[in-house]
Amino acid sequence: MALQIRRATKRQVRLRVALVGVSGSGKTYTALTIGQIIAKHYATKFGVLDTERGSASKYADLFDFDVAELEDSFSPLAYVEALDDFARAGYGVLAVDGLSHAWMGKEGALEQVDRIARRSTSGSSFNAWRDVTPQHNQLVDALLAYPGHLVVTMRAKTEYVQEKDEQSGRTTIRKIGLAPVQRQGLEYEFDVVGDIDVQHNLSITKTRAPKLADAYLQKPGRGFAETLLEWASVGAPVASQETLTQISIAAADLDRLDPQEKGWPAIVEQLAHRDYGTNLQQLNEEQAAGVLEQLVAYANTKRPQEGADEPAAAAAASPDTASDSPPQAPGEAPESGEQGSFFEQQAAQVVWRARHPERVEA
Repeated sequence: MALQIRRATKRQVRLRVALVGVSGSGKTYTALTIGQIIAKHYATKFGVLDTERGSASKYADLFDFDVAELEDSFSPLAYVEALDDFARAGYGVLAVDGLSHAWMGKEGALEQVDRIARRSTSGSSFNAWRDVTPQHNQLVDALLAYPGHLVVTMRAKTEYVQEKDEQSGRTTIRKIGLAPVQRQGLEYEFDVVGDIDVQHNLSITKTRAPKLADAYLQKPGRGFAETLLEWASVGAPVASQETLTQISIAAADLDRLDPQEKGWPAIVEQLAHRDYGTNLQQLNEEQAAGVLEQLVAYANTKRPQEGADEPAAAAAASPDTASDSPPQAPGEAPESGEQGSFFEQQAAQVVWRARHPERVEA
């Protein structure tokens, strides 16, 4: 495939923020603070994926959010499935509290490698990573492809240091955080990364937002969130939350109908790069609608054909983008056996609106 070379364009972004800190630094509270402000700004739903035994819900009297808790397994694929569930439910802001369990929690990457190595004749973990690394790569892809703003927390490796007060001569022991408990280099996948200390101060260690370069923020809150929003809002418009949510639904539908080794979320990213030379998050509304239309058309070829001649399903599967009238809006969600045509009708609505922005405004 020929490389697509094009003029660089600054587009609006969906935030990817990582907060790293030791126990007691305030990671959860800061993530909830930032997430709620961003959600209110965009008038969207705020969700929390909690892996800390319900710690986020202890702040439910201070923040407004929906929560799902991972308990039985912290495997990278369990995270991928949870991210997909939040995406299909239309949560425009998601806090993942926290991401370290996917690395060293129950059935996390390290535990899986140890288990595979023990079962092998050599006892070496080298070959075990061959099975586990693709799972972790899927998690990274799911984080980057999430169709909304994302704030994640990661535990920091803890170390204790002795410090001597020159005036009093007294020695104190202080807890400090080192590298995040996750795969080395994962922090580079985020737009903004900050270390939180036990005094709840945030040091920005990596950022793509110029105003946050080398920033040191005391108890970060509204000011930090507003700086993030200011940077995220600059540039050409990107696809709407509704369209990306429908793409997530269509990708999950195709995972069920036509399982692939990489999974359909990754294939959707390949579609975006193939047709438009960029990732899904950077597509504009019409481009994203084009990807959605392809997914719906392909899904229709994979469905059982006994209901294909029904007028509603046929019209939804092949929306008339030249029509002046929008496709008929679907009613309430049907039973699982009828979900295909229901999702197709929703997708047809989205595609029509993207093709006829002047009619939507009118």
